[in-house]
Amino acid sequence: MDPLNPYCRELASPGFFQPVLSVLIIIGILFSYLPQHFRIISLRSSFGISPYFVLLGTTSGTSAFANILVFPKTSQGVACCREISGPACFAGLLGVMQVGMQWLCFFSILLLFVIYFPRATSPTDPVNSVSSSSPNEPTYRTALAVTAICLLHALATVIVSVAFALRQPTALHAWANFLGVLSAILASIQYFPQIYTTFRLRCVGSLSIPMMCIQTPGSLIWAASLAAREGAQGWSIWGVLVVTACLQGTLLVMAIYFEYFGPKSQRKAVHHADEDGTPNGTAPERAEAPASEREHAEQPSEETPLLQSQ
Repeated sequence: MDPLNPYCRELASPGFFQPVLSVLIIIGILFSYLPQHFRIISLRSSFGISPYFVLLGTTSGTSAFANILVFPKTSQGVACCREISGPACFAGLLGVMQVGMQWLCFFSILLLFVIYFPRATSPTDPVNSVSSSSPNEPTYRTALAVTAICLLHALATVIVSVAFALRQPTALHAWANFLGVLSAILASIQYFPQIYTTFRLRCVGSLSIPMMCIQTPGSLIWAASLAAREGAQGWSIWGVLVVTACLQGTLLVMAIYFEYFGPKSQRKAVHHADEDGTPNGTAPERAEAPASEREHAEQPSEETPLLQSQ
């Protein structure tokens, strides 16, 4: 490769501020997701998290990660690593590491979501829920379907990307833009199912407010960092972060209201489901009747059958 390549020359002198900021963003992405991981594990439940939010978020993250991997500038940066120093190569690939870290962290949420999905199953049918919860509530079968779709989407994206790289390298830029647009569309609608679920439940459930407090402003900072690195041509990479930051901010405001400023009954709402799949504290009122009513029901009356078997 020509050592005088302008792009390689630019990567060879990354400066100090941009690499340090990029490393801090990677660390920030990891630590911003840890509260959510810890909350699901500590509650041992993913109650309150919409399966469609997980589905759209995971597929959006997969598309964004594949987008930056097949982006022409990424391949140029990898090629430049043959001519520049190791630290300069590392600094040039920090943008890829950022998107990869976000994908890995959200994929971990997918795994925790299905592992700790609140359910009560039958010994003879471990897939179908036997709880008496509302029919509108997602079932364990839904959680498994979401996981399968996310895995199939990731596999299909890898296969198509490799096929374009081997057979039609000139089409990689168009494929990268398609992935970026797809990621932006999925991210744009990602938070609507979760916003609806949180509004319907009137509680945050297993959602982590600290995670959203970190990620909402952090996404804007990250978008500015990627925009400075990729330029206007990389709009499909950093534009999705701006969209998700705005929607996540809306969900954050709603979650804070229900958790701290809503009615006391809402603030005390359960954040996980019990063994029978029904959220704690939300059992039907008929479950515990007053003792006087039970005694009155046990007393014989004109309607009491002569034979108890009747």
